[in-house]
Amino acid sequence: MSFSSRAKNELCHIPVQKSCCNLAELAALIQICGTIHIGGRKRVSLNVSTENAAIARRIFLLLKCQYNVQTEVMVRKNQRLRKNNSYYLVLSNEQQIKKILEDTGIIKGQEEGSLRLNRTIDVRLIKKRCCKRAYIRGAFLGGGSVSDPEKIYHLEIVTHSDSYANSLCSLINEFGLNAKTIERKNNYVVYLKEGEHIVNLLNIIGAHSALLDLENIRIYKDMRNNINRIVNCETANLSKTINAAVRQIENIRYIEDSYGLSNLSPSLREVAELRLNNPDASLRELGEMLNPPIGKSGVNHRLRKLDKIAEELKNKGGEGVAK
Repeated sequence: MSFSSRAKNELCHIPVQKSCCNLAELAALIQICGTIHIGGRKRVSLNVSTENAAIARRIFLLLKCQYNVQTEVMVRKNQRLRKNNSYYLVLSNEQQIKKILEDTGIIKGQEEGSLRLNRTIDVRLIKKRCCKRAYIRGAFLGGGSVSDPEKIYHLEIVTHSDSYANSLCSLINEFGLNAKTIERKNNYVVYLKEGEHIVNLLNIIGAHSALLDLENIRIYKDMRNNINRIVNCETANLSKTINAAVRQIENIRYIEDSYGLSNLSPSLREVAELRLNNPDASLRELGEMLNPPIGKSGVNHRLRKLDKIAEELKNKGGEGVAK
């Protein structure tokens, strides 16, 4: 089972309690998953569909608790892609349907005998903070998904209307998040990409187990990335140290063969001999071997002078060099 499916199944087990929150959640589910059919003599039917059995039961329960309506449930095999089951909840009582659609703010009454659809979130549904959380939960159940956090941090809710996507995005951002919208094919997507914001949204809608799973993955990934950065940094520093030591030894050998270490000043000769005898030692360790000991910068200064002498010798063919 995917991370997204586990999160949705957890949300579907949240108790149905407050009437105002039930209505807000139901409104989001119908807005995203619902289809209004207008037949002959302007008869209206409502169809709510989903591929998740737990969500179908959730919608059925919300309709039963809120309106005590008789809902017909049908199961069909999806003929495309993975051929999952599709669950259809069909309401045919026209008066009950209009009552539900008006209460959820999906229609704004009738205009010249036709239904006037509302493509935004009815503000009556989200006056309370608990109702805002319930509405976002319903929107996520209806059209949301979360990518596997092991691979990428991405949460999105797919909608069919630009104005509805913008209103849903604004509602999510009331909780201090950074949701954005984008058009994808014929749909409009509200999405979050920051791991911290996805965690906060899961907390808002009540998916606490999924939240903890994601946080564990985030901690593991951050630790792994930190270890990789430290290893890479240490490897780079070690490589730099080894390359510098090899260059210094080559230059000291050249000075020894072409000029002689005995012709160097005592301080330079001492460092040169220590480097030859201790090719793997760090600058700090070389400094501690000197008498009296000196710091890394002092050792580095002397080794750079040796490098300069070697370059001058190479340029002048091994003759005449400033000590």
